Amino acid sequence: MEIRFQASPKEVKGMSTEELRSNFLVQQVMKADEITLVYSHFDRVIVGGVKPIKEKVSLPNEAELRAEYFLERRELGIINVGGAGVLEADGVVYELNKLDAVYLGKGTKEVSFASRSATDPASFFLMSTTAHHTYPNRKMTKEEASPVNLGDQATANKRTIYKYIHQDGIQSCQLVMGLTVLADGSVWNSVPPHTHTRRMEVYFYFDVPEQHRIFHLMGEPQETRHIVMANHEAVISPPWSVHCGPGSTNYGFIWAMAGENYTFTDMDPVAIGDMK
Repeated sequence: MEIRFQASPKEVKGMSTEELRSNFLVQQVMKADEITLVYSHFDRVIVGGVKPIKEKVSLPNEAELRAEYFLERRELGIINVGGAGVLEADGVVYELNKLDAVYLGKGTKEVSFASRSATDPASFFLMSTTAHHTYPNRKMTKEEASPVNLGDQATANKRTIYKYIHQDGIQSCQLVMGLTVLADGSVWNSVPPHTHTRRMEVYFYFDVPEQHRIFHLMGEPQETRHIVMANHEAVISPPWSVHCGPGSTNYGFIWAMAGENYTFTDMDPVAIGDMK
C-alpha cells in the first residue's frame, strides 16, 4: 500500500507537472489479479481497485493499519465498472453487474473479489474511510440508485447522477459515494465548479476510450492547475481544491468523499467567471 501525505495550497502552487501527478494522480488502479491501494492522509482515505481475471483476490490486512484485519476500524465502498463480478464478505456473496455497488461496514473480516468471466472481467473501484460505528453491509444496483438527470446539451454537461452511499441511501459513518455518466456530446463534469473544505474527494474516471483523455482541473479556484488523465485512473482532490474539467469525449466517473460533513449538497460554488 502506497502512503501519500497532505500538500497545502502553497506547496501545490509551485509544483511541476510530474510533482502534481505523483502527489494526486493514481495510475494503474486496475491491475490483473492484483489489488492496488493508496493511503492518502487527506481524511485518511484509502483508494484502490482490483481486477480479478484468473484468480480470486482477497482484501489484505496492511501492516500500516496496525489492525487485526482491514475493516477493523474502517468502512468500504465498492463499485464495479467492468463485467459481472462476485464480492464475498464474511461468507455472504454479492453478484455485481456493471455500476452496481456494495457497502461493507466496520467489523467485516474477510473480503474477496472474483469475476464471472476471464474474457470480460469485473473491475472493482474501492474507497475506504475510518469508521466509528457499524452499519449493515448492503448492495445497491444502478437502477436502485435513484438516477437524477442534470445539465444541458447546449453547455456540454448533460449527465445522469447515481447516488449510492449517502444520507438518504446506504448509511455509512462518513463515506459518500456515487457516480456520474455524461451523455453523448457532453464533456464537462461538476458544473458549477465548487469546493467543500469540510471533506476531501476522489474522482475515478471510466469508460474513457483509449485514444481520449480527461483534463482534470484542481487547485484553488484562482490558482488552478490541471492533470491529464486516462481511463481507469483516479485523482485525489484536497478539501480546498476545485475538482472539475472536460474530456475529449463523454465518459463516466465515480465520486467518493470523506470528511466532517456527510451532506451531499454541502458545496461552496465558484462562479466560472471568477476562476483563473
